[in-house]
Amino acid sequence: MAPKTILVCLTTPDHANTLLKTAVPLARKHGAHLIGLHTIEALVVYPGIAMHIPDTAFASFNESQKQEAEAIKAVFEKHTAIEDFVSEFRLVRAEAQSASARMIESARAADLVIMAHEDPNSDRYDQRHAQTQVIRESGRPVIVVPLDYDGPEIGANILLGWSDTREAARAAHDMLGLADDGAALTVLRVGPPPKTAFQDSNAIDTVEMYARHGLKATLIHRDPKGESIADVLQNVAFETGADLIVTGAFGHSRAYDFVLGATTYALLRDQKLPVLFSK
Repeated sequence: MAPKTILVCLTTPDHANTLLKTAVPLARKHGAHLIGLHTIEALVVYPGIAMHIPDTAFASFNESQKQEAEAIKAVFEKHTAIEDFVSEFRLVRAEAQSASARMIESARAADLVIMAHEDPNSDRYDQRHAQTQVIRESGRPVIVVPLDYDGPEIGANILLGWSDTREAARAAHDMLGLADDGAALTVLRVGPPPKTAFQDSNAIDTVEMYARHGLKATLIHRDPKGESIADVLQNVAFETGADLIVTGAFGHSRAYDFVLGATTYALLRDQKLPVLFSK
C-alpha cells in the first residue's frame, strides 16, 4: 500500500531543505498528504533550583524559537508551494515533554516518517536521539536521511537486508509501498553462503513474493569476512546503485545493543544513503 500520509520531522532550516528533497518527490509520486512537523522547545525551570530568570531571558528564548520556526516554515513552503498534493506545516510545543515524544504522537497516524540523521552540532538537547526513540516507539517505518544528502529519488533501486526475524519481515512489507513499478530489488543475506541455493528457503520465498508484486528481485549472499553487517549493507548498496537501504531495526534487547552494539546503531551512526528502519 502506497503511503498516503507522510510525516517529515523538521529540526533546522538546513536539515529541512535536505529532508524535503527526499519527502516532496515521494509525496508527489504517491499523491500523499505531506505534514511538516516542527517542535518548539520548552524552557524548563526546575523547582528544586532557587534562581530567578529575568523576563528578558524568557522573551529572548521565545523570540529565538519563533525565528527558527519561521525559517523552517519558509523552507517547507518553498518546496511545497507549487505542488498539487496537500501539505501542511505543524508547529507543536514540546511543553514538559521531549521533542521525540511529540514526534511519536504525530507519527502514529502517518504511513511513513522521514527524519534527518542525528546532528550533535545543531540538534537541541530535547531533540537528541529522537531517531532512536521514534523508530522504537512509534510503530511506524522511519526513513533516516543523511545530512546534506542530495541523491536520486527513492523507489527505483532498493536494497533489503534480510534475516529470519520479525523486524526484517516487517521492513520487507513496509518497503512495498515505496517501490516503483518494476523496481530493481536486491535481497541481501549477510553470512556464509549456503552449500546449495535451496537451503535458504525463507529468503527464496521472500524473493518470489516480490516477483508476484512485479519487482525485479534478486537474492545474493555476502560473507562479511570480518566486516560489520552495516558495512556490508552499505558496500552492497553502493555496488548495486541502490537509492534506499531497508532493514529491520532493534531486533535485540536494549542491554544487548548497549553492550555489543547492533546494526541499527551502526547505521544510525554512519550512513551514506537513506535507510528505512522498521521495528
